[in-house]
Amino acid sequence: MMFRIGEFSKLTQVTVRMLRHYDQTGLLKPAQIDPMTGYRMYSVEQIPVLNKIIYLRDSGFQVSEIKEALHAENPTSLTELLDKKYTAILNTIEIEKIRLKKIELAKHELLDSQNELHYQVSIKSIPSCRVLSIRKIIPDYYAEGDLWKNLSEFACSHHIAITDDAAFSIYHDAEYKEQNVDVELCVPVQSFSENKGGFIFRDTEPVPFMAFTMVYGPFSNIAGAYQSFAGWLQKNEQFQMSGQNRQIVHRGPWNEHNPENFLVEIQIPLKPPLSAFHLSNAPFSLDPHIV
Repeated sequence: MMFRIGEFSKLTQVTVRMLRHYDQTGLLKPAQIDPMTGYRMYSVEQIPVLNKIIYLRDSGFQVSEIKEALHAENPTSLTELLDKKYTAILNTIEIEKIRLKKIELAKHELLDSQNELHYQVSIKSIPSCRVLSIRKIIPDYYAEGDLWKNLSEFACSHHIAITDDAAFSIYHDAEYKEQNVDVELCVPVQSFSENKGGFIFRDTEPVPFMAFTMVYGPFSNIAGAYQSFAGWLQKNEQFQMSGQNRQIVHRGPWNEHNPENFLVEIQIPLKPPLSAFHLSNAPFSLDPHIV
């Protein structure tokens, strides 16, 4: 027995509009079309297919994905598609959680500006440093933690003698990037050994004029530190940014449980001013005011 589209709509609890949409997109064509009246006619055998379409639609599948699922050769293929969508939804949830945190941050920054953080920008000289390093393109800044783990495991497994000096990151991109970040991680070492598997022993370049500031609290405060750098550079026009930024996490997730106690040092290399003057290793500030 065949059913007209209105009858099929009542029996399946799916609107005529959606049945027509599924017809137009090729998800569920009528079993036949009456040659005399042009009526769309559906069969009972199409109900399981329609139910599968609805389940997939309600699970967030797009039309192209539903078509792929309907043509899955076996249950295993369908399971893989469902697992893939499940993972994608989990990733979306994590992204939305980050957005919620950014909304909370925006409320603080935009509506509570009286509590704005201020940063003291100073200058120091950074000598060359003997390091074990690894440089990679990572998906984003959050992936830096995994790269640090790889570097630590390599140093431990090869019994590399590390000094007490602070490890640091060098960011080689000429601009801020949200994805595909070019980062080099550096751990000061006592002596060189054999380069292996992307892990390189080298001397870093000395930086005679390195502007720096200390960032206390959650990593979200780092953005404010860079804004302070902008204000400082505007007041001290004899300096210009030059080279790759560096970052030292003195206290972070691995040695401090409370984000309010995190301590990060942001470093920005500068071109020497026209009237260059001698710099000692002790830091100093050209502008006595906190910016």
